[in-house]
Amino acid sequence: MKTVSQISEARIYNSIRACFNPIKSLTPDSLSRMLDEFTRGYLRTAALAWESIEQRDDVVKGVSLKRKKSVARLNWEILTLDQSDEAILQKDALEYFYGNLHVTGAYDKNEYGGFGLLVKQMMDAVGKKYAVHEMIFETNDLFHSNAIPTPFPKLTATFRFVPLWFFENTSGQLRFLENDYALEGVPLERGSWLVTVGDGLMEATAIAYLFKHLPLRDWLVYCERNGMPGVKGVTDAVPGSPQWNAARDAVEDFGAEFSALMSQGTTIEAIDLSTKGDLPYPGLVDRMDRAISALWRGSDLSTFSRSSAVGASLQADETTILLEDDANMISETLNEQVDRLVIRYLFGDVYPKAYVRLITATSNNGKDEIAIYRTLYEMGVPLAVEDIREKFGLPTPNSSENILVKA
Repeated sequence: MKTVSQISEARIYNSIRACFNPIKSLTPDSLSRMLDEFTRGYLRTAALAWESIEQRDDVVKGVSLKRKKSVARLNWEILTLDQSDEAILQKDALEYFYGNLHVTGAYDKNEYGGFGLLVKQMMDAVGKKYAVHEMIFETNDLFHSNAIPTPFPKLTATFRFVPLWFFENTSGQLRFLENDYALEGVPLERGSWLVTVGDGLMEATAIAYLFKHLPLRDWLVYCERNGMPGVKGVTDAVPGSPQWNAARDAVEDFGAEFSALMSQGTTIEAIDLSTKGDLPYPGLVDRMDRAISALWRGSDLSTFSRSSAVGASLQADETTILLEDDANMISETLNEQVDRLVIRYLFGDVYPKAYVRLITATSNNGKDEIAIYRTLYEMGVPLAVEDIREKFGLPTPNSSENILVKA
């Protein structure tokens, strides 16, 4: 079995040639139209704008990469609902599938990777609300399980990350646009696409970006106009004489942006446009940077530290909550759209008894939870080992690994 990509090379080539920068002259009105279009299902302009903002703004790029990479670097494991032969077979199949998948970009074919890159690309949904992959499956030799002597085909896939501006959502479901000028797309073929749905933080981020760059632009203009003092020259020479011209050249060569040469008795009244006191621009820029950081990281302390140790502790709690939630989003999306598909193809219409899961660190109250489990164990309450492993992010050891035994 080998499925074929539904995205032609001509589609990619034409899209690259037709690409434009929608934030070049961004205004409150144009941004409002973009966001309204996105809400109505026309995703192209907003998706292009969000991509440009995420790549070009220093704060947005920093916090978005931290959010994505913190999840992409997590380890993964395959868990089972029970220890039946069926569950073990499904586990072996999923371990082979995720261990041998290939990940690249439909738009940027220079990007290659495995499971970690897949998670990083899926995390694009946190910003843009949707992240879409085309799945191209391939089977070859038979796979022989170490535990169960029942061979089954080796199934893996190539995941191609497709830009969001290739889709529209006017019907309530993403549809593929066959060209950049199409308004209505074709339905996504079931079993060929992976759609991740996230929070869509770029909508609020784009607003903060705009109201950051408007004062930043005015601040730069202010610096150009008032950053260097003018030079005033006074001479007794007659205007137009060699002595006057020499004095004029000396004033101009001084390097000031504003300069003046006057004869004795001439007066020029200066109009001072500089601000007396603190400028308003730095505060506005800083306010928007903090808003962007708080949107993506749960707090601005990681980037702009001004708080005490108590604040840092709260920020760590918020970061842990976001990491746990992101990991759950990725795991559940793969469980529903990939795990079930792989198991159904290999083993028929059976109940899935194995699933992939990202392993997150133990939460801050892990010691208290361990104490609760220990107390329940001592009271004789039956506890499932797999439930405990899943709770604390402990992978199931392989038969070939050394096992730590209680003394």
